[in-house]
Amino acid sequence: MASEFRVTLRSPDLSVGVATAMKAVFLRDVKTAFRQPQDLLNPLLFFVMVVTLFPLGVSPEVSFLQQAGSGILWVAALLSVLLSLDHLYRHDFDDGTLEQLVLQPQPLFLLVLAKSLAHWVLTGLPLVLLTPVLGVMVHLEGNSVAVLCLTLLIGTPVLSLIGSIGAALTLGLRSAGVLLSLLIIPLYIPVLIFGTGTVMAASEGAPVAGQLALMGAFLVLALTLAPFASAAALRISLSNS
Repeated sequence: MASEFRVTLRSPDLSVGVATAMKAVFLRDVKTAFRQPQDLLNPLLFFVMVVTLFPLGVSPEVSFLQQAGSGILWVAALLSVLLSLDHLYRHDFDDGTLEQLVLQPQPLFLLVLAKSLAHWVLTGLPLVLLTPVLGVMVHLEGNSVAVLCLTLLIGTPVLSLIGSIGAALTLGLRSAGVLLSLLIIPLYIPVLIFGTGTVMAASEGAPVAGQLALMGAFLVLALTLAPFASAAALRISLSNS
C-alpha cells in the first residue's frame, strides 16, 4: 500500500503534482475510513448519546435546555472531534505510509492540510448535519439552530486543524490519548467560547456578525498556521520513533 501511495503522489510537474497529491491523500483517507466504519461511527454515536443523555442526567425543563442547549451541543461536538483525533495519523504511521508521505517532493504542509480536510469531512461535517435534529431535541428555536449550525460549520474545521497538531506531536507515544487531550483542550477553549456565545446572542436577538467574523478569523488563522505546525510535529515524531 505504501509503494502504491508513493507512485500515486510523484509527478514530473510539481505544480500539477501538488494538487494531484492533495487529492490522492484526501481520497485515500476517505476510502480508508469507510473500510473501518467503527472509527467513522464512534464520534457520531458519542455526539448523539451525550446530547440525548444530558437532559436525563441534569434537567429536562424546557427553559433550562433552551439556555444550555447550545453549550451542550458545542461541548459534545468538541469531545467528538477530540475522540477521533487519535486515528488521524495512527493508521498511516502503523503501515509505513506516513514515512512515504514525508518523503514526497510535494510540500508536507499541503498534504497535512488535505488529511485535516478529510478528517473534517468525515467527522466535523456529519456533526453539523446532525445538529438541527439534536437542536430541536433540546428545544432551541429555529434562529438559534441556524446560527448554531453556522458556528459549527466554521468552528469544526478549526478543531480538526488544531487537533492535527496534537495528533502529530503525540504520534507513537504511550497513553497518547490522555496527552492529546491535555495539549489540545486549552486551544479549543476560545472556539468554544465564541461558538456558544454567538448562539446565545442570537437567541436574545442581538447581532452576531461580529462574533461570526471572529470565528472566521480563527478559521483563516488555523488554515494558515496549523498545517505548518503539524508538518513540523510529524517530522519530529518520526525522527524520534
